Amino acid sequence: MKINASTRRQFIKTSATVITAFQILPRHVLGGPRFVPPSEKVNLAVVGVGGRGTQNLKALLALADAQVVAIADPAETFSLEKYYYKGVGGRLPALKIVDDHHGKTTPGYRCAGYEDFRVMLEKEKGIDAILCATPDHLHAYVTLRAMRAGKHVYCEKPLTHNIWEAREVARVAAETGVATQLGNQGHSNVGIRETVEHLHAGTIGAVREIYAWVGTKRWNPTLLTKPAEAQAVPTGMNWDLWIGPREPRDFHAAYHPVAWRDFWAFGTSSMGDFACHDMDSATWAFDLAAPSRIEAHGIGTGDAEIAPHGSVIYFDFPARGKWPAQRLTWLDGGAKPPPHEALGKFPLPSRGAMFIGEKGVIQCDGAGGPPRIFPESLRASAPKPPATIARSNGHHRDWLDAIKGGAPASSNFAYGARLTEIGLLGVLALRLGKPIEWDAANMKVAGQPAAEAMIRGTYRAGWKIV
Repeated sequence: MKINASTRRQFIKTSATVITAFQILPRHVLGGPRFVPPSEKVNLAVVGVGGRGTQNLKALLALADAQVVAIADPAETFSLEKYYYKGVGGRLPALKIVDDHHGKTTPGYRCAGYEDFRVMLEKEKGIDAILCATPDHLHAYVTLRAMRAGKHVYCEKPLTHNIWEAREVARVAAETGVATQLGNQGHSNVGIRETVEHLHAGTIGAVREIYAWVGTKRWNPTLLTKPAEAQAVPTGMNWDLWIGPREPRDFHAAYHPVAWRDFWAFGTSSMGDFACHDMDSATWAFDLAAPSRIEAHGIGTGDAEIAPHGSVIYFDFPARGKWPAQRLTWLDGGAKPPPHEALGKFPLPSRGAMFIGEKGVIQCDGAGGPPRIFPESLRASAPKPPATIARSNGHHRDWLDAIKGGAPASSNFAYGARLTEIGLLGVLALRLGKPIEWDAANMKVAGQPAAEAMIRGTYRAGWKIV
């Protein structure tokens, strides 16, 4: 077929227009509002870059297809030297980490820094996903706002500060369809999968007694309640923004950094801090949901403002399906389970979980450690169960793969909210100081009206979750 000059010019013009249009089409037009093609980088923002947030930031930067484009934190910089994180936190050190990393391949790279994550969401339209590592009292506010803006979300544990928030986060995650992951990193270990597979296979027989414990204690051991005196707000810190939904109070180093976990207004004590790690294997193995009764005893002094130094908390789960009624005992502040004859002289670690079955015991270290089977005779004779649970490619890696259309991350918010709620019920019983009969369907504690504000939380004007 002959093509004359006029036809050829029209063909070239039309083709160029089509090619140009294809090149400038935003990816959400090609694959839906949250689509990130497997070949592309995921544009990420990190909200909250204290000790744990900085660790998460570095984990993301280790992934070749993760590009951190924005950081938000109300503090410019602060020292973490007195805590196990060491080093420094805040948005300025975090921005340097990002710029140094991405600058190796993109000279002159500059990550955007924001004091207020809400301003960041408004201005940085190219963000695909957000990692939230703020103090507990801001988790739900950040997470819900991000999901409703169409962003995929990874949130540090506990997922929320109260039970109502946990259910709301799970609901909105399902409603929006974004990819989610709770920051209980041990959930992605091989060890926790092997523990669950042994329990499912009946290696130690029926399990009716479970323990989980952690050796942590209060960060502020000498305080009897919240600080009475005010301290000067550090330079570069927007304290009102850090307070967020809570009622204003004076700055004090007892709150920031890290030690806010001691205070009910901001944290959830060791129970809330570690339950998503160390009660994970039990929740996963036995599909634990709502306990029917919770009884908590504080170790040392505590009050309506500050958590006790430790706790012993009993969770009673009714029989369900193929699983019998079970009691899970949580211990922190230095308390450990009583010795069990099957363990012989084996010393319990400072942190872990233990399952007592009809035929033996499984013990594992905290945060997804591999299973140890007792007694030795059972260990020698018990076959290793088949690998029925898919192995993880990494906790952050699984989240990014889910963002790109892969399988949901295994600690997504549907699971993470349920795990968080169990831990928060322990917190609720500890704060109330009385055993509670839990009405899960109606989200109520019979006969204890004081529980309502703890179950649903309180929010100052401008910070309400709707």
